[in-house]
Amino acid sequence: MNKLIKLNLVGVILFLTSCTSMSPLQVHNTLPTLTKSKYITQAEIETSNCKPLTKNRSYVAPIGMTPKNDLTNAAKGIDEWVKIDGGNAYVLRNFNWVNIDQDTSQLHVDFDTLLCE
Repeated sequence: MNKLIKLNLVGVILFLTSCTSMSPLQVHNTLPTLTKSKYITQAEIETSNCKPLTKNRSYVAPIGMTPKNDLTNAAKGIDEWVKIDGGNAYVLRNFNWVNIDQDTSQLHVDFDTLLCE
C-alpha cells in the first residue's frame, strides 16, 4: 500500500507540473540553451549584423509532459523553421500557453528568422 501511495503522489506531482507554464524570464533564459540557432534578443536587433528572412512566423509546439518539455518542443520547431528559411538565428517575438481544455495547455511561439554573420 505504501508503494501505491508514493506512485499516486508522483502522478499528482507530474500532473500539476504539466499544467503550469514558465515565467517570461525562465523562457528567455532557457530557450537559448535548447536551440541550435542563435538567439537574438529584441534589444540586440539594432546592433546585430543580421538580415531578417521571415517575420512573424508562428509555431504551435507539440504538447510535452512539463513546461520545459513544451519549450524543448518549441525549440526544435524554431530550429527547423530557421533552417528551412536559410537562416541561423531567431528573435522571439511572443509566446503563450493556450488552454486546450481544463487540464491541458499548448505552447505557441511567434518569432522572426534571421541570417547573421
